[in-house]
Amino acid sequence: MSKKKKGSEPGRKKSGVTSIVMRVFERNPDSELTHKQVSYLIDAKDPASRQLVFDCLNQLATKGALKRVNHYTFKLSSQENLVEGRIEITQRGAAFVVVEGREKDIYIAPQNVGQALNGDIVKVRVFKQGPTRDEGTVFEIKERERFQFVGTIKITDKFAILVPDNNRTGTEIYISKENLMGAKPGEKVLAKITVWPKSSGVPYGEVIAVLGMPGSNDTEMLSILYNQGINPIFPPAVLEEAEFVPIDLDPKEIANRRDFREILTFTIDPFDAKDFDDAISYKVLENGNLEVGVHIADVSHYVRPGTAMDAEAVLRSNSVYLVDRVIPMLPEQLSNIACSLRPHEDKYSFSAVFEMDENGKIYNEWFGKTVIHSDRRFTYEEAQEILEGQSGDYEEELRKLDKIAKILRKSRLKKGALNIESEEMRFKLNEKGLPNEVVIKTSKDAHKLIEEFMLLANRHVATFLSKTEKGRDPFPMIYRVHDAPDPAKMEVFAVFIEKFGHKIDLHDPSKIAEKLNELFQELKEENEFSLIQSMAIRSMAKASYETENIGHYGLAFHHYTHFTSPIRRYADLVVHRILQEELTTKKHRYGNELNDICKRISRNERKAAEAERESTKYFMTLFVSEHIGEVFDGTISGIADHGMFVRMDENHCEGMVPMMEIPGDRFYFDQEKFRIIGSKTKREYNFGDRVKVRISEVSLRKRQIDLELVV
Repeated sequence: MSKKKKGSEPGRKKSGVTSIVMRVFERNPDSELTHKQVSYLIDAKDPASRQLVFDCLNQLATKGALKRVNHYTFKLSSQENLVEGRIEITQRGAAFVVVEGREKDIYIAPQNVGQALNGDIVKVRVFKQGPTRDEGTVFEIKERERFQFVGTIKITDKFAILVPDNNRTGTEIYISKENLMGAKPGEKVLAKITVWPKSSGVPYGEVIAVLGMPGSNDTEMLSILYNQGINPIFPPAVLEEAEFVPIDLDPKEIANRRDFREILTFTIDPFDAKDFDDAISYKVLENGNLEVGVHIADVSHYVRPGTAMDAEAVLRSNSVYLVDRVIPMLPEQLSNIACSLRPHEDKYSFSAVFEMDENGKIYNEWFGKTVIHSDRRFTYEEAQEILEGQSGDYEEELRKLDKIAKILRKSRLKKGALNIESEEMRFKLNEKGLPNEVVIKTSKDAHKLIEEFMLLANRHVATFLSKTEKGRDPFPMIYRVHDAPDPAKMEVFAVFIEKFGHKIDLHDPSKIAEKLNELFQELKEENEFSLIQSMAIRSMAKASYETENIGHYGLAFHHYTHFTSPIRRYADLVVHRILQEELTTKKHRYGNELNDICKRISRNERKAAEAERESTKYFMTLFVSEHIGEVFDGTISGIADHGMFVRMDENHCEGMVPMMEIPGDRFYFDQEKFRIIGSKTKREYNFGDRVKVRISEVSLRKRQIDLELVV
């Protein structure tokens, strides 16, 4: 008797045949096929295989994916059984389709993805339903996410091929030599799909921009941007509009605004910031209370609906911050000059002004258009030194604002907000733009001061715009929402932290934030703190923009929006327009299209975040490429079926030890207990274990650091 081949169990075999059978019908949508014809088409020759095909056909007919013509003949069901959603393709070629209003995502096996590309809107036929996910096949591509892709040119005798930088977000493209735009073998280019015949597995296209040879920072950063569909170049019409934006303020416009120019006002920003979109004013009132103004750059005064600048801003949705450059949402004439609240210049702003006492209790609030004059530009470092006791400009005012910010923060946490300590990897670059030092930036009191007053303004604007009036229909509004955690993901997180010797009870949804905060406080000085905190964040729902308000779980706010950064976020610009309409005419221009705007800006926010991560990974590999062969202490930061991730202590960079390269045994991933274990020795590797690793190889192209264990 021959041994059973791995993977030939009946359940798995049937699942595989089901996918293949569905593909036959998708390729022949108008045909009526017998089980013998299907068996012939998929090369099922022996009786057992033909029986398996017949069983699959019956099962698909029962589930409605196929229609039974007679006992042995079947055809594809009508389009009424199709669902529509956005496809997300994994690194390994499989995909998931997210359907709005549907609890379960639909899994698409690699062979059933067809010509769909990551982000496309597709119609899917579901042919298998399961307890946690359904399975289907792509029937039709309704809308392409994009047609342009980045890759490296490979030239053969007859034609050229674009080899994509990222198989998840790109595809190979055949390009005739006449359409290369002078690109040479090995160069990175931006190419556009021009045609994709149904009979072809690969599209045809043309080069539209040559980016350069791989390895230079400019080439790699441009590749990252274009790969996410982010264009670093503004169209001529947008630049032309920006050039005509006046820098000087109009006296007539000033007369229509509340004037804060004589009131102490300052900004606190990173040392390298150029787009100052928020400022704080401070005034002691006659009754002893304080008047604190949160002043935001009045972008809506300059960027009007229907203009080229507005169309481009919604297309971009946000500014993108890479390690060595910023791709602004608005041209620099606006973002860095006209709108930016630069020191010692009069500027238009849109303000939220609060009368409060020194304990943060609010007595009155006011929203409206203003004109301000920033008296001082602080860097976070300068403000922090004053808060820590050094003498400096406006030290009394800064310390009183810091006291109020701490009270506001304490109140927020008491109401159930998550206490997340932000941590950001930054690189110090030399004159050639190469990284020579890794710095971990943590949030200090100066950051938290600004954060609390921005949160205050955002929350109060959202609350004001959410008030319902008798006899008046509510108007469309953009909210920044954050859903409560998924209990299943929280269970996985609880298992994860057990590896560090910590137990946490997350069964009561109302106490999850409280329990997490207790855990974070307990671990604050421990090595694994940032690792556990980042894993907790990944276990949470992602914040997004919606027209339906469900509140913000992480901040413990019932109403929340984005009002404070219109230079770099389109959502804030829209909220400014809605607020001004409500303060004046009470007639609102936005209708159902606000839903589409929310979807677009949420999607583009994710693309920007992915580009920023890719940029960091590139500079990480660039930094450690000078240290190949060196040994570092580290912590296991991730475990997967293909190996373990280790974050090195000294440089904070993360690399992978491939499973096959772990010495001393044949190791495998124990998914149930989230560990790597040796088959013979039973030696375990767990999250948080301390290890020594050697940097063995670095790939700038893959943004990948390969490590080997030193035992």
